[in-house]
Amino acid sequence: MPAVTAAGPARRGILTAAAAGVAVAAAAPAAARAAQSDGPGGPGRAGSWVTSWATAQTAPTATDTVAATGLTDGRVSASVRLTAGGGVRLRYGNAFGTVPVLIGPVTAGGRAVTFGGRQQAWLAAGASLTSDPVGGLRAPEGSALTVETRLPGPTGPLSFHRNTHASHSVDGMRTTSVFLLTGVEVTGAYGPVVAVFGDSVTEGVGTPDDADLRWPDQLARRLPGSAVANLGVSGNRLLLDDARFGPGGQARFDRDVLSLPGLRTVLVQLGVNDLQQPPSQTDPARVLDGYRQLVLRARNAGLRIVGATVTPFEGWTRWTPELDEVRQRINRVIRTGRLFDSVADFDTALRDPARPSRLLPAFDSGDGLHPNPSGHAALAAAVDRRTLL
Repeated sequence: MPAVTAAGPARRGILTAAAAGVAVAAAAPAAARAAQSDGPGGPGRAGSWVTSWATAQTAPTATDTVAATGLTDGRVSASVRLTAGGGVRLRYGNAFGTVPVLIGPVTAGGRAVTFGGRQQAWLAAGASLTSDPVGGLRAPEGSALTVETRLPGPTGPLSFHRNTHASHSVDGMRTTSVFLLTGVEVTGAYGPVVAVFGDSVTEGVGTPDDADLRWPDQLARRLPGSAVANLGVSGNRLLLDDARFGPGGQARFDRDVLSLPGLRTVLVQLGVNDLQQPPSQTDPARVLDGYRQLVLRARNAGLRIVGATVTPFEGWTRWTPELDEVRQRINRVIRTGRLFDSVADFDTALRDPARPSRLLPAFDSGDGLHPNPSGHAALAAAVDRRTLL
C-alpha cells in the first residue's frame, strides 16, 4: 500500500498584467491558482482540483442510531482509498441536516486541516464545506488516506453514507458508515475524471469489506491517473425517493454529480431498483424519460454521459418474467436509441448466455442480483476508456 508523503511549500508565482504594460505581482501559490479551475475539464489537467474519493449522503432513519442521534464531543475517522493522487483538500456535506455543525479540528494523513486558515468551521444545514489545501501533504495514487474529524456538537442528526464496504470508526468503534465527509479532492489526476452514479451494484454490495473490489475501484486501477468518484447508494432508484435509500437519481443528480470540481464524464448505473422495488415501475417509457432528464442536465453542464444497461436479476426475490421484459425493452433503447453519448453494456457483461435473464453463475454473489468480485471485474472491463475522454 503506498504511503501518504509530505512535500515542501508550494512555489509562489508572479502574475503579469499585460494591460498598459503594467506588471502586477501576486503571492498566489500554484495550488490556489488551480483551485480557480473548478469547471468541467478533460484528462491531462494536472493541477486542477478533481474528486479522487467520494460518497453520496442520505438522511438517517430511526434504526441508524449514531447518525439519527448525533454526537457531542464526537470523533469520527474515515479511511478512504484515493483513485488519483496529488495535493489534497476535503469536502464535507450536511445535505439533510437541520442545524449548523461545527467541524474540527481535522487531520488528513496526520496533517492539520484548516478552513480559511482556521482549525474549525461551521457547516451550514443543507450546505457543503471545502477545506484549504492540506499543507505539506501529497497523497500517492491508489493510497489509503485517514481523515480524522472532531465534532464538538451537539450536532443533531448527521447526514451520512450508511455502508461504504470499508472500515471507519466513530468514537473508537468500528463502522462502515461515513459521517459528513463527502469527498477528497486532489490535484494530480492526468487521466479520465469520472463520476459513477449508481445503486448497490456501484456501492459495492457483493464484494467484501476493505478489499477495494467494487467495480469503480477496479475501473480506476485500469485507468492510470484517473479520478473516479463512487456515488453509488444501495437501494437507490432513478425515479422515486425512499426514506431509507435516499432521494432518487433525478433528485440527487445536481448535488451529488454536478457539484464535483473538474468532472468530465458521468456514468449512470441505475434502473434495476425501479423495476424490482415496490411499487415496481412497469412502464419502460417512464424510466427512459428519467434517463433523458439526466442526459439533458449533464450536457448542459458540459459533461459526457455514459449509460449502463440494466443487469439481469432472475433469482432475486422480486424477479418476474414480466419485469424482465421491461428490463429488456429499456436495454434495447439504451443500446440503439442514441440516448446517451455512449453505452457500457453491463447486461451483456454479466448475463448467462444460456439464460440471459440471470447472472452468469460465476459472477453471482448468491442472491441473483449483486455480482461477486469477479462480476465487478467484468463490469469494470465493460467500460471502454475511449467513452470517458
